[in-house]
Amino acid sequence: MTVATKTIPKPSLRQRMRAGDTIIGSWINSGSPIVAELMASCGFDFLCVDVEHSAVDLPQTQQLFQAIRSGRPECETIVRLHGIDYAFVKRYLDAGARGLVAPLVRTAEEARLLVQAAKYPPVGLRGVGFCRANTYGLRIDEECAQANDEILLAVQIEHIDAVRNIDAILSVPGIDAVFIGPYDLTASMGITAQFEHPDYLAARETILSACRNHAVSPGIHVVQPDATQAKERLAEGYRFLAYSLDITMLTTMCTSGLAILRSRLASN
Repeated sequence: MTVATKTIPKPSLRQRMRAGDTIIGSWINSGSPIVAELMASCGFDFLCVDVEHSAVDLPQTQQLFQAIRSGRPECETIVRLHGIDYAFVKRYLDAGARGLVAPLVRTAEEARLLVQAAKYPPVGLRGVGFCRANTYGLRIDEECAQANDEILLAVQIEHIDAVRNIDAILSVPGIDAVFIGPYDLTASMGITAQFEHPDYLAARETILSACRNHAVSPGIHVVQPDATQAKERLAEGYRFLAYSLDITMLTTMCTSGLAILRSRLASN
């Protein structure tokens, strides 16, 4: 006689973070399902579809989520939003996002709006409807019961005002992680892309310290595909790491390889 065994569900990205795990993922800007599927199969913990700085729209995002799950079902699907408005936050969640990165959060009130839009009642105001997130209605009871506990909410700290308000922002219940946007944060400080500037380094340390005090996971984007730099960020205590992005990895490999070949031709 065959004895049925109960499958134990794997912890979500949010649950892993709250348990103290370090999470490594990357960014998708190209909108290519093939690239998304391939990158997922490489073993990233998550892939984040960037709908803020790319031309990727909501239908494309859902297709990318499907490709990511096809490449590796354990790879979590995240979206970097283009705002925190309720009307589209819920649509990306319904499309299958298991995590949100909200841009340009500068105040505790903005953080609260994100939580309200992303959480089902009684915690928030997220509406209930048949969608991909609940297998088009087949798992609606299960999804509504577990989504609040499983979906990761990260605020992007990319303005000096957010650094000044960091303790208030991280005091908002429901905020799981911080994600530093290096380019926008330095731009708001008048030192665009000066990543060794003392003021930027001090801002980063302020954010890290606040994350420790509030038990929130600190995150950062290492934009260039520089594994050495990524290791340094991990050593500093960042536990939510985005390693480069698809278009930058592609351009880096193309330009560096081509430069080697051109120099060989020039030496003939």
